[in-house]
Amino acid sequence: MESRLRRPSHVVPSWVSQGAVFHIRIRTDKRWARSLVNEALGKAIFDSVAFYQRRLVWNCRLLLLMPDHLHALISFNPSKETSKVVGAWKHFHVTHSSIQWQEGYFDHRIRNDDSLDEKAHYIRRNPVVLGLCDTPEDWPWVWDGGVWV
Repeated sequence: MESRLRRPSHVVPSWVSQGAVFHIRIRTDKRWARSLVNEALGKAIFDSVAFYQRRLVWNCRLLLLMPDHLHALISFNPSKETSKVVGAWKHFHVTHSSIQWQEGYFDHRIRNDDSLDEKAHYIRRNPVVLGLCDTPEDWPWVWDGGVWV
């Protein structure tokens, strides 16, 4: 029998506490030639994050754009299915911003405050590690809990 790679399940188990924070990473399709880090797309993405925030779909604590992917620390409304929320958000940008995403996304539940701090530090340092800026504060493509910094 042919072995197949299984897609990760994005269903949040019932024992996970409400308000749990997830590290989400979404990549653009490799064939998509544009970059997420430009004024128009950056504004569209941050505006949509704020819209979901106002509608109580999620609580986004941090979102950082990179040229070909984004990182976010998000708590999801427990009445909404995580994969459907992310899928609808991606679909919005396919139709309104012409962003071509890779299928699916990465998620990891943050288990404690130390892990949350470490993950936020990792995300903020991402552009520095890739040589796109000298310090995390130099990177303009950050949405930090309601503020585009």
